[in-house]
Amino acid sequence: MLKRRVLVLNASYEPLHICSARRAIIMLFLGKAERVEDDSVEIHSPSITIRLPNVVRLSQFVKQPVKEFAFTRKNIIKRDRGRCQYCGREDPNLTIDHVIPLSRGGKHTWTNVVAACHRCNSIKGDRTPEQAGLKLLKAPREPGMIPYLHIMTNIPKNVDSRWKKYLFWEAEADQSVYGE
Repeated sequence: MLKRRVLVLNASYEPLHICSARRAIIMLFLGKAERVEDDSVEIHSPSITIRLPNVVRLSQFVKQPVKEFAFTRKNIIKRDRGRCQYCGREDPNLTIDHVIPLSRGGKHTWTNVVAACHRCNSIKGDRTPEQAGLKLLKAPREPGMIPYLHIMTNIPKNVDSRWKKYLFWEAEADQSVYGE
């Protein structure tokens, strides 16, 4: 039970990392964190009963160094949430596509590269989306919410639904990741 995962938020409610329930309880007892969300599970000792925390927030703000994400295929696909940016289909074998092809003056940057399935990438070829009769679902942007992308690398697929509002996974996710 003490190996359960707990989301740790900065004092500003920004997601920092995930720790064990054991570590979260220690932070609570030392006054380094406060409970934000509790789990339904309780642990018992001879003298006390403790409800396991699900989300904790640090009492003191921890300044995080600004992390820039490497411009890689993996991070582009992560930014685009594993979906082709032309047809919207999820595909485990996504490619990257230059919206304005390099041969036509396009750049190899966050704002010109999107995730695309093989089918859409073949249809588009060495043309702009308009010339190929395709439309982008979203304009590509440089990631703006660094903690969101950073923490995603450490989160299991079956994440607790109560964490989503802190990880910006719903409608806010697109806005935060794309910096809108």
